Amino acid sequence: MVDEWIQEIKKKCPPDMLGMILVHNGVVRATSKKGGPVARMKLSYSRAALDEAVRRFKEREGIAEIRAWINEGTLGVGDDIMVVLVAGRFRTDVLPVFQELISLIKTEIVREDETS
Repeated sequence: MVDEWIQEIKKKCPPDMLGMILVHNGVVRATSKKGGPVARMKLSYSRAALDEAVRRFKEREGIAEIRAWINEGTLGVGDDIMVVLVAGRFRTDVLPVFQELISLIKTEIVREDETS
C-alpha cells in the first residue's frame, strides 16, 4: 500500500511541491499506555470524520497529498492500526500537519476498546 501511494504521489504531484513524504505505520503494542498487557484491541472509526480531516489538512500551505488508512475490527499484537502519509514541499510544511493529523485521528476519529 505505502509503496503504491508513494509512486502515485511522485507521478501526480508537481516536482516543486514534493520535497518530503512522511509515513506513520501504527502497530498494536503488547502493552497499553498504562503499562498493562494487551493481547488484542477492538478498533473502529468514523470514515466521514477521517475524510473531512484529510480534506482540511490537504488545504494547508505546502501540502501536496495526504493518504490515510485505518484498520477496523479485532486486532492482535503486531497488527497494523493505521497508515498515514503526508507529502509536501518542505519539512516545515509537512511535519506540523503530520503530527496534528495523527493526533486528531488518535483522539477524535478512532474509537478503541483495548482488551487483553
